[in-house]
Amino acid sequence: MARWNPQGIALLRAVRGTGTAGAVTLIGPADANTALLRTELARFEPRIELTDPVADASTAVETTSPSGTAPSPVALILLDAGTTLGADILRIVHRLRSDGTRILLAMNAIHAYQDWRSVRARDLELLAAQGVADLDIVPVSARLAAAARTAGDAGLLDRSGLGALHAALAAAATGAQAEGGDRLAAVTARVLADTRQRVVEQVTALQSGAETARLREERAIMLAGRDGGRATAMSTLRGQLHLARVDLMTEVGARIRALHTATRADLDRMRRSELGGYPERLQHATTELTGALDLAIDQRLAELTAHIDSSVGPGLLGAAPVQTMPSRRRDPAPRVGPDPDPRHRGVEDHLVIALGASAGVGLGRLLVSPLSLVPALDFASVPVTLLLGAGVAGWVVRARGQLADRAHVRQWVSDALINVKAQLEQRIATALVETETVLADRVVQLSATRMVETDRRVAEVEARLRRMVAEQPGQLAACERDIAILDRWIAAG
Repeated sequence: MARWNPQGIALLRAVRGTGTAGAVTLIGPADANTALLRTELARFEPRIELTDPVADASTAVETTSPSGTAPSPVALILLDAGTTLGADILRIVHRLRSDGTRILLAMNAIHAYQDWRSVRARDLELLAAQGVADLDIVPVSARLAAAARTAGDAGLLDRSGLGALHAALAAAATGAQAEGGDRLAAVTARVLADTRQRVVEQVTALQSGAETARLREERAIMLAGRDGGRATAMSTLRGQLHLARVDLMTEVGARIRALHTATRADLDRMRRSELGGYPERLQHATTELTGALDLAIDQRLAELTAHIDSSVGPGLLGAAPVQTMPSRRRDPAPRVGPDPDPRHRGVEDHLVIALGASAGVGLGRLLVSPLSLVPALDFASVPVTLLLGAGVAGWVVRARGQLADRAHVRQWVSDALINVKAQLEQRIATALVETETVLADRVVQLSATRMVETDRRVAEVEARLRRMVAEQPGQLAACERDIAILDRWIAAG
C-alpha cells in the first residue's frame, strides 16, 4: 500500500502514534490563500484544528488553543512562495523553539510562482545559517487541492502537498486527547478506500490504452516534422527575399527619380560656364545616394534575418546559437560614366545665325527708320542697322548655344542615371543572393541537427511503447492482485 498511497501510510502512522491531533497555532497572513488552506485541511481526517492566523511575532507564542487553556505546543508557519523569508520569521522561529514549541514550515500558493523551488532552497539555506537546519519546508497549494477534489484526480492531490502537510501536522500535534479506536478505524478505512480507488484508476488507464495512444500520437507528430522544419523555413526565406527585392527595387527607383528631378532643377538655374563642372557634382550626389541605399539594404537584410529567426522559432534556428550575419562586402559607388562629349555645331546652329542676323537687321531697320526721313542721315542709318543686326544675331546665337548645351547635359544626365540605376539594382541583387546563401546554409545545417535529434526522440518513444506493451499484462496482474488484497482488508474491517 505504501507504493500506491505513501501519504495515507504516513497519516496512519501519525494517527497511531499521537491519536487525534489537537489545535495548532497558525502563523501567517489572513488572506484568501490561508483561508482556502484551512478549508482544504479541514476535509482530512483526523481533523486538525487550526487557530486564526496570527502575523505579529510578539503574540505568536501567546496564542492559546480554542479552549483557551494553554498555548499550543505545535505551530504552523506559512511562508511566501514568491519571496525569501525575512528577519521577522526568523525571530518567530527562534522564539518558538526557545519555548519548546514544535514548528512546521509550509510554503503556500506554489501554483502562483514558477520559481518557488529556488525560493524554498534559499529559505532552507537561511534557516541552516541560523542553526535550524532540522526544519523542512513543505510546499503546498490549496488551489491545486481544490481542483484535484473537483476533478477526482489523486495524482493532482499528491502534487498539491496537502496530504503531506496533514500527515506532518497529525504526527506533530501531541496536545490533544485520543478519541479511541473508532477514529483510527475510520481513518484506516478511508485510507484503504482511497488506495483501492487509485489502483482501480491505474487499471482503467492501462486497459484504456490512453498512454499508448498518446505516445503513438507523439511519435506521429515527430515523424511529420522529421525534416526539421526545413521546408517551412526555406519557403519563408524565399518569400521574404522576394518581398525585400521588391521593396529595395522600388526604393531605388524612387531615389533615382528624385535625383533626376533635382538635377533638372539645377540645370535650369545654371549658367553656361557652370555646365562643364556638373558631371563632378552628379558623381558626388550619386555617391551619397549609394551610401544611403547601402544603409537601407543593411537594415532590410537585418529585418529579414530577424523575421526568419522569429518565424522559424526556437525549434530550428533556436536549436543552436544564431550567428550574426557576416559583414557585407561594399563595392565602390557606381560611376556616372565619362564626361559628356563636346556639342558639335550642326545645321541648326547655322540656321539660327542666319535667322538671328535677319531678325537683327530687321529690328535695326525698324529702329533707324525715322532717320531715313532726313536725307543727310540716310547713309548713317546703314551702319547702325548692321551693328544692331550683328548684336541681335550674337545674342540669339549665345542664347541658342546655352539652351543647346543645357539640353545636351540634360540628355547626358538622363543616360548616366539610367546606368547608375542598373548598377544599383545589380548591387541589391548581389546583396540578396549573398544573404540567401548564408541563411539557406544555416537553415540546412540546423535542420539536419534537428533531424538527428528527432530520430533520437522517435527511437526513445518507440522503445517506451515496446516496453509499455510488454509490461502491461504484468502491471494489470499486479494491480488486480493488489485490489484483491485491499478488498480482503476492507472486508476484515
